[in-house]
Amino acid sequence: MKHLALVLALTTSIPGLSPPRDNYPKNPNIDALNYTFRITLSDDTDEIMGEASVELRFLVEGITELRLDLISATADGKGMTVTGVSSADKPLQYQHENDELRISLLSPSQANQRTRVTIAYRGVPATGLIIGPNKHGDRTFFSDNWPNKARHWLPTIDHPYDKAMCEFVVSAPDNYQVISNGLLVEETDLSGGMRLTHWRQSVPIASWLFVLGVAEFAVQYLDEYDGRSIQTWVYRQDRDAGFYDFAVPTRQVLEFYGDKVGPYSYEKLANVQAASVGGGMESATAIFYGENSVTGQRSVRWRNVIIHEIAHQWFGNAVTEYDWDDVWLSEGFATYFTLLFIEHAYGRDEFVAGLERSRDRVMAFYERNPDYRIVHDNLTDMRQVTTSNTYQKGSWTLHMLRGIIGDDAFWKGVQAYYRNHRDRNATTDDFRRAMEEASGRDLSQFFRQWLYRGGKLEYQGGWSYGDGVLHVELDQVQNDTNFFQMPVQIGIYFDGEPQPQIELLQVNDQQNTFTIALDREPGDVVLDPNTWVLMEAEFVKRSN
Repeated sequence: MKHLALVLALTTSIPGLSPPRDNYPKNPNIDALNYTFRITLSDDTDEIMGEASVELRFLVEGITELRLDLISATADGKGMTVTGVSSADKPLQYQHENDELRISLLSPSQANQRTRVTIAYRGVPATGLIIGPNKHGDRTFFSDNWPNKARHWLPTIDHPYDKAMCEFVVSAPDNYQVISNGLLVEETDLSGGMRLTHWRQSVPIASWLFVLGVAEFAVQYLDEYDGRSIQTWVYRQDRDAGFYDFAVPTRQVLEFYGDKVGPYSYEKLANVQAASVGGGMESATAIFYGENSVTGQRSVRWRNVIIHEIAHQWFGNAVTEYDWDDVWLSEGFATYFTLLFIEHAYGRDEFVAGLERSRDRVMAFYERNPDYRIVHDNLTDMRQVTTSNTYQKGSWTLHMLRGIIGDDAFWKGVQAYYRNHRDRNATTDDFRRAMEEASGRDLSQFFRQWLYRGGKLEYQGGWSYGDGVLHVELDQVQNDTNFFQMPVQIGIYFDGEPQPQIELLQVNDQQNTFTIALDREPGDVVLDPNTWVLMEAEFVKRSN
């Protein structure tokens, strides 16, 4: 059988796709290394008391100011108030206005200088940390940092480009259990009915992945994967149902991605029932799932959410987009790698059904948003950071790429991309280069047409047979002058033979005609029989 990998006759080569840049005020000369957040929580008030110690490295000399994101207090009583900033026990001058904390350093930086700045603050979070009753009426505290809401309760460089380690040292009433990133360092009962819990994340992550959950949990240490603990944290009332639901397929998913992509980066994997999300949130090492995820039925829907959020531990978490404009590197990847695990564990039919559902969503989206492109251009409205197409068309782009370059090159490229950018940041261009090196092909045109411009691919055509020749006509009929250049398979079915003869057509123009010599008339000809191309198509038998 021919494979799409055999032919990629893209006639236009576009060298160097320019990387996107969103408008966040980045300062790559300042590198946050570690945040230590000391947080005090109370049942008497929603106000949190915080102290954040930020360990930094200045990469150049002459830096005089540190900028952090922190939402300012407002007239409605929400937001944070800074009460002091210091370094090496010396007070620092600061300004906290317009949701920015600007700290004047004691002296200009030296190249490669490391320093620590400590911020004391307090306030009631408007969001970012959700405080209130869960579905059982119990008081809980759950983070909700996606995409840039950590700044509502944590002073941070609140953008994915600057990854850092983190520690949460939480003092809370002793009826609560506390879950956060990384490994548990300490639990100590304090006076006055309080307990101190200290978690430490030793691998750098983006600020939206910082996580805190405080509730009356039932906790199960379920299993291990490669020496890492697999845990379940659910509300005490949901113990039996939750332990049952989360028992599978976590270990199998970790094993699949570890084998196919590369090593798991983190110290543990906890599945956590939470009141701050509706679906899933991929917070590093402690994944949050909506309260209604616990059903006791192991539903397929929530099974797939578990797979998706674990996929994020590789894509989005370990390899993180440098810019919000490249968020498909997180969501498109997690969506497709969910399908890849489904193909591995549950079969080809379920995999194809997932692709078809995704295709339907993409096409419906383009009816409303014909110019939408996956890689944004200087995104400023964070409400638009993702759409269904970021997930679904991003996923399909990876699938088509796999079809074009073949399985071996696809996995070789994915593994190289992960290896080169693990625990760091990446761009779409970084991924393209990894796949070009793995496949030996120039993929710039493919990336441009599927990621950097809008529009959808629509085919109309048919086939006929006569005089020993199969005639195929295939026209692009989308309302767009930018026609796609794509290889597409046809399956030629002969009576009495269960498997079709596969031929590959390179479709470049608005109108395309192909002839294939055959020694007998086929019973049917099917366009894209193996479901490799994101398209809408009408393809029928025509009279001679």
